Amino acid sequence: MQIWRTSRKDFFLAAFSAAQFAITLLLALSWATASPMARVAGGLLMTLMMAYNIIVVSHLFTHMPWFVSGRLNALVSLVNSVNIGQSVQAYHLTHVRNHHRFNNDRPAPDGTTRDTTSTYYKGKDGGHRPLLPYAVGGAVDSLYTRVKDTAAVVRLWKVGPKEENLLSLASRRDEGRVRELRQVQADRAVLFVSLALFAAISWQWTLFCYLPAFFAALTLVNVQNYYRHFGANPDARAADSVSHYNRVYNFLTFNDGFHQEHHLSPSTHWSRMPEVSERQQDRLDAQPRIVSPVPAMLGFLHRRRPQLHLDPDAANRVG
Repeated sequence: MQIWRTSRKDFFLAAFSAAQFAITLLLALSWATASPMARVAGGLLMTLMMAYNIIVVSHLFTHMPWFVSGRLNALVSLVNSVNIGQSVQAYHLTHVRNHHRFNNDRPAPDGTTRDTTSTYYKGKDGGHRPLLPYAVGGAVDSLYTRVKDTAAVVRLWKVGPKEENLLSLASRRDEGRVRELRQVQADRAVLFVSLALFAAISWQWTLFCYLPAFFAALTLVNVQNYYRHFGANPDARAADSVSHYNRVYNFLTFNDGFHQEHHLSPSTHWSRMPEVSERQQDRLDAQPRIVSPVPAMLGFLHRRRPQLHLDPDAANRVG
């Protein structure tokens, strides 16, 4: 009987999801007896687990669910919604059907972008929005939205009529639309219940560890997304993202560094990203593009990064 939809290697992603869920519960249960240093370490661990899950684990799941069984995939969505503090199904809609459609687009004359996570949103003179407002301001906006989502008890966490963005991204087919919106509702309901459980176990841990870790993780995720596109050329499909090819990093992150390749072929399984790179090599080499010497999270260290969004020929002059 076939369990895995594409690759047995996805077992490691599923195992991380289960481990994070268990560790989160253990941290909440042990808060009362933990030393100050252990509490700080627990907060850092929570931050890193959430950020890694959003950037790698749930990200890959949104593109290609792991299991043949729809019920198992629905369960994964529920578990990881608790792990990342937001609906994984909503993540799928906003990331796969918005970000990968508009690819970090430039702003229209009125200053808006079609990609809701575009680094150009609220930027000036054709440039990116500054990092701090993008990362921290985006985290504040996300936190506010998550609070509204999980607190929507009066409508039993259904996607409301004012949530036009989610509604516009849901499937046009009746069956698929119902399934997706119900999964968003279920994710939100489970997240609400989990927060209530965490507060019952230790409101101090929830207030002083879980919520700050969640906010810090959102900020780190925004930094990651920022430098995945900073300086790239949004007008060129093979140069609108930034890749990083360090083997250790890509081993630990399931080929997350092949970001340009991921944008060219977002439906390809993570294990085949090097194949996409080889297959698209001529196209990738045909124009200036950015390859970072450091992972996106550390993109601020890439000080000589070309600014292709301002000067498409910059990569030919700057090493």
